[in-house]
Amino acid sequence: MKVMLRRGDSGQLVVYVAKKDLEEEVVQETQGESGKIFTLANGWELAMPPLEEPLKLPKTVEAKRLA
Repeated sequence: MKVMLRRGDSGQLVVYVAKKDLEEEVVQETQGESGKIFTLANGWELAMPPLEEPLKLPKTVEAKRLA
């Protein structure tokens, strides 16, 4: 699914999923096999492709929701 990454007002990384009209803060970032895994405030885990450092925001990426 396509998601948009941006920084919130508090400086926290925020993920927006347009298809679900969902906007949640990232509460945890872990390193996965092929990129980062973001855990959102609602409990979702999203596998991200490898992202450049430093991250230039806003950015739209193809993410995969983990079960």
